[in-house]
Amino acid sequence: MSQATKSNVSELNSDVSKQMAVLRDDIATLTETVAELGKAQGAVLKSAAAEKAENLADSGAAAAGALKARAEKTYADTEGAVRANPGAAIGIAAGIGFLFGTLSARR
Repeated sequence: MSQATKSNVSELNSDVSKQMAVLRDDIATLTETVAELGKAQGAVLKSAAAEKAENLADSGAAAAGALKARAEKTYADTEGAVRANPGAAIGIAAGIGFLFGTLSARR
C-alpha cells in the first residue's frame, strides 16, 4: 500500500506542477494584455489632451484678435473725439494731470 500512496503523491505533484505552469502562462498573458491596454489608454488620453490644447490655443487667439480690434476701435474713436474738440481734450488732460499731481503730492 505504501507503493500506491507514493504513486498517488507523485501523480498529485505532477498535476500541481502542470497547473502551476498553466497559471504562470496565464499570468504572463494577463500582464501583457494589461500593458497593451495601458498603452492604448495612454495614447487615447494623449490625443485628447493635444486636441484640447489646440482648441484652447485657437480660443485664445480668437480672444486676442477681438481684444486687439476693440482697442484699435477705441483708439480711433478717442482720436476722432480729440480732433473734433481739441479744447475740451486739452482741458480734460489738464484736469487729469492736476488730479494725479495732487494725489501723488499727498504721499
